Amino acid sequence: MISIKAVVPVAGKGTRLRPHTYTLPKALLHVAGKPILGHILDQIKSLGITEVVLIIGYMSEKVEQYVKESYKDMKFDFALQKERLGLGHAVYTAQKYIKDEPILIIYGDTIFVGDISKGMDTKNDGCIGVKTVADPRRFGIVETKAGKIVKLVEKPDYIKKMPAIVGVNYINNTKLLFEALKRLVEHDIRTRNEYQLTDAFQIMVEKGANLTTFEIDGWFDCGKPETLLETNKYLLAEGHGNWTKIKTQNSVLIPPVFIEKDVVVKNSVIGPYVSVAKGAHIINSIIKNSIINRYAVVENAQLLDSLIGENATVRDILEKLNVGDNSEISYTAE
Repeated sequence: MISIKAVVPVAGKGTRLRPHTYTLPKALLHVAGKPILGHILDQIKSLGITEVVLIIGYMSEKVEQYVKESYKDMKFDFALQKERLGLGHAVYTAQKYIKDEPILIIYGDTIFVGDISKGMDTKNDGCIGVKTVADPRRFGIVETKAGKIVKLVEKPDYIKKMPAIVGVNYINNTKLLFEALKRLVEHDIRTRNEYQLTDAFQIMVEKGANLTTFEIDGWFDCGKPETLLETNKYLLAEGHGNWTKIKTQNSVLIPPVFIEKDVVVKNSVIGPYVSVAKGAHIINSIIKNSIINRYAVVENAQLLDSLIGENATVRDILEKLNVGDNSEISYTAE
């Protein structure tokens, strides 16, 4: 049986998710009961893949600690990306851990919807996960002929419906992929000042590689507060909640919600679409469509569409909030 490794880039700083990513790497932000990376690793494990190369950088020690403690039945190698020079560069750093076996490259800040195994059932050089979008300017795109990819372009400057590369790619011919990545880096071939994985795929095509595509039903980019909340809402609606097992004090839970152990909920209304992490205290509050992180305190508050960081305290507030870790915010009438 052919061994398959997953390659997951999680080196980014997640600047669009500040202030939360001042104290945690983006991949460890909680959504629907566990870190983003946890949902991705669960999906990888469901495909029968137990060996993973994590491309680490920002707060790498926290990523390593999390996976070693939470996924003891999986084997991890850690490739350090010292400089964030693009996704192609990130994957290139994993080369020494790959021995010509097939790899599944899956982005570390995106949760995918659909049957990824469809893309792995191929004898071609690779199969790229795509989804048709109306405006392709933010994506890498593919053009196909008779089912075969003939051209790839990173972030085109035109608007028309195109299959966009969504971030899950199965590669059989890893030798050719790393040759293409090496060419990008050694010849300093950049697009928008970064070494792009899309450009490496294009080099593979130019060298005669047979790359095809498979359709992904959808994907959730967890890179911004609003998309993180969208992902939380989707996952809870799809069965990641646990409201039937939660004990509260004089409170109402409106499903779907996820509340971890050691949480105190008293005289409050929680839900729908709320995730509350371990050790949080919610008292005399109403919370909807929000994520409350570990050991946060929310008291006498009404929150909607909010992200509350670890160990943060929110009191006497009625509004939408984005509060980082170890912060305190309250309203005091004069």
